[in-house]
Amino acid sequence: MDLSINGQQRAIPDGAVEPDMPLLWVLRDVLDMTGTKFGCGVAACGACTVHIDGQAARSCVTPVSAAIGKPVRTIEALGSADQPHALQKAWIAHQVPQCGYCQSGMLMAAASLLAKNANPSDEDIDNAITNICRCGTYPRIREAIKTAAREMRGGTGKAAKAPNTPAAAPANAPGKAL
Repeated sequence: MDLSINGQQRAIPDGAVEPDMPLLWVLRDVLDMTGTKFGCGVAACGACTVHIDGQAARSCVTPVSAAIGKPVRTIEALGSADQPHALQKAWIAHQVPQCGYCQSGMLMAAASLLAKNANPSDEDIDNAITNICRCGTYPRIREAIKTAAREMRGGTGKAAKAPNTPAAAPANAPGKAL
């Protein structure tokens, strides 16, 4: 079985995995690419988000067979320490990460959004980013996405000072207190 991951062909030895094995476990356990995280195993939290054929996908429920012949992009290819992606720079500027566990999936979901929508509104962001952040940094995530969008459109992308007080989570945020 051959997979195209982050622009490279990766051969999976015959018999090493079953076709219905979740892509997440192929990435983590077979290919030793541990940037993509396991969170829930039922596609609810988004920690495992990768891009398959340019679309955000929850790898914990996506069989590896669904990725054959399609380009897969993981957090490892989003940017680098020397050349971080606009989202990664904005994440730091807005102090988005708290515990950090959801961040790889959150960044991949945000990258998928910005690939389709260069100037997302709050509503666009709330509808596209259904990932769970247990630390509740949704307002910072929203602002970081807007900052990255500005940079990607050629603006300065300069972030406003990160808020010191928490704001309400998006209406569709799982686990949001009512």
